[in-house]
Amino acid sequence: MFAGRPRPGEAVIRLVLRLAAGVAIVTTIGILIALLIPAIGFFREVPVVDFLFGDRWAPRFADASFGVIPLVTATAWTTAIALLVAVPLGLGAAILLSEYARPGLRKVLKPILEVLAGVPTVVYGFFALQFIQATVFREWLQLDTGAFSVLAAGLVMGIMIIPTIASISEDAMSAVPMSLRQGSAALGANRMQTSLRVVFPAALSGVMAAVVLGISRAVGETMIVAIAAGNQARIVTGPLEQGQTMTGFIASAALGDSRVGSLEYDTLYAVGLLLFAITLLVNFISIRLVRRFRQAY
Repeated sequence: MFAGRPRPGEAVIRLVLRLAAGVAIVTTIGILIALLIPAIGFFREVPVVDFLFGDRWAPRFADASFGVIPLVTATAWTTAIALLVAVPLGLGAAILLSEYARPGLRKVLKPILEVLAGVPTVVYGFFALQFIQATVFREWLQLDTGAFSVLAAGLVMGIMIIPTIASISEDAMSAVPMSLRQGSAALGANRMQTSLRVVFPAALSGVMAAVVLGISRAVGETMIVAIAAGNQARIVTGPLEQGQTMTGFIASAALGDSRVGSLEYDTLYAVGLLLFAITLLVNFISIRLVRRFRQAY
């Protein structure tokens, strides 16, 4: 008879949760408005088609050009390289922690892995520039590259993303009921077969959410690419080339001498709006995929 009676404090907790959700929504709307208003002024002078499909980015030159393709290609290269590093290593670490590590070892390994997520990105940036690019690529491997490259930035960015993918994927795999593992073992499957053919598919929605979060972090990362990828805006055709990403341009141009309200200054908001749209599209696709593959236990 007490099932329908609210407990003390539930109304307060419910109110706090609603306020938290409301703050998140209002913040997102505020970010969109802050980007949209200056971007509209930018697109009144620069056609959207020229911005999206132009192959020359030189907003500060006398013969200014506002084609964002060079920034997009550099962003795509660094993101792709980061995912090639982070996804296999992150999922491998998740399987190790979830299926192979003993509880005592897991309590030690997981915090150590998550420490990587707490390292400041500027430290990662200098590590990519001074060690990966200068020492490993140029001195040890003798690669034909300059002082910067999207490969160095992408590799280190992938290392930074590993804890995110590994931690969320491990949580999803640990949530899979033990009965599925026991049933697989009863049918004669070994631990590897159980991990890859039973546990991993059952946790696929959580794994996909982890990968998408890693993509969002890679696309939006600033300091690593600003330090290690270079600041020359050109179409990147290979991993050993330098290039300026969208976030790298925003970081460098925001500290420049462009007059507030000028067309050069408004390019910050146009690029930021495109970055926001890309991230929103990635998250929208991820929500659809997670809902499609989600399994409840």
